[in-house]
Amino acid sequence: MSSSAVEVRWNGNGQGVFAKESFGPGQPILALTGPILSREEMLALGPELAYALQVGPDQFLDTMPPGRYANHSCDPNAGIMNDRMLIALRPIEIGEEIRFDYSTTMNEDHWTVECRCGQPACRRVVLDFHHLPPIIQNRYLQLGIVQRFIVSEVRRRSPTRRAARRALASRQVSL
Repeated sequence: MSSSAVEVRWNGNGQGVFAKESFGPGQPILALTGPILSREEMLALGPELAYALQVGPDQFLDTMPPGRYANHSCDPNAGIMNDRMLIALRPIEIGEEIRFDYSTTMNEDHWTVECRCGQPACRRVVLDFHHLPPIIQNRYLQLGIVQRFIVSEVRRRSPTRRAARRALASRQVSL
């Protein structure tokens, strides 16, 4: 896995990341790199200059090429594991554009964009993870392609977890 396994080229709407070799499911494609920015620093760059990937509640990776050109898809062939590693979700052939679902990295309720992925399952707009339909959230969580800080938030908000905390609290009160 190295940046030489991919190339940046025109996709009809702008630049995209394309496979220069084939990848199997679960295979690492590219490590995403760049400086870490605060929310304020990222917002100050503006939408034209910020290629930010959210990696914490208030932390953003200002991705460097080629990763900065990885585009969104509502039916992705790749996902991000361990906050920065782009992996294949299914077989990816040489020349195929590599795309992940931006929603798996978003939990800031600030940024949205009209989706132009063209997939039959297109959601028409890219929103934060918690706005995804539960069935899609669960699929992405099972695949392990949701940023760790979002997984922690999901666990904190889980109804079964809240019920367990209430049960524990009521037992402590009655002791």
